[in-house]
Amino acid sequence: MKKLLVRADDLGYSEGVNYGIAKSVKEGIIGSVGVMMNMPAVSHGLMLLKDTDVCLGQHTNISVGKPLTDPSLIPSITNEKGEFKSSKEYRQAKVDFVVLDEVILEIEAQYKRYIELMGEKPHYIDGHAIASDNFFKGLEIVAQKYGLKYSPFSMEGEVEINHKQVRINMETIAPDMDYNPFESLKKTVEQADKGGYCMFVCHPGYLDGFILRNSSLTLPRPMEVDMLCDPRTRKWLEELNVELITYDDL
Repeated sequence: MKKLLVRADDLGYSEGVNYGIAKSVKEGIIGSVGVMMNMPAVSHGLMLLKDTDVCLGQHTNISVGKPLTDPSLIPSITNEKGEFKSSKEYRQAKVDFVVLDEVILEIEAQYKRYIELMGEKPHYIDGHAIASDNFFKGLEIVAQKYGLKYSPFSMEGEVEINHKQVRINMETIAPDMDYNPFESLKKTVEQADKGGYCMFVCHPGYLDGFILRNSSLTLPRPMEVDMLCDPRTRKWLEELNVELITYDDL
């Protein structure tokens, strides 16, 4: 039996995103949700999921909004306004400008905020949007320090999580005009080894003014809500004898 982990990223990004994720948890197949601890809408998102048994993780963010660390202590990842440098700046940079010691300060600050709000450790820790070796190294260091389950970044391929090989697929962060959420999920499941683990990473949400102003990822979000909550999706997984799991099962 194949084991499928369906993860939603970006809880807290905006209220619109929060509503889409909450629907995808309560009516759909989302079992794990990554929380952006520095964002103003994080408490709103957690309240929407209050009565669910969803597996929550720290979706560490260093590319949107304000840091939880004093910006003067982390100049490599903040701008003159005291906000995080944008994901566009990271993508356009020819070198990894993230300073390891600085990013560790912010990763730990977001971890401590998670403990403060949730009263427990995150069930996993990963990073939001940024492909930086020093960011990834910082996440691993903090995960090891606090005994957290680290989920490495990959858009497509295999990663190791808690000594288990997991085939991962995350196509929504760079979708083309023909992006089809169900086909992407289907691809994830079909490529997994028989009896193996696979993960479909998505970004369900509804669009609001904040998202339209701050995110390049728009139309795929509500499209994924529809697919994740469609009874035909769950039925298809059941017919294939695919078991839905969370990070707690890894």
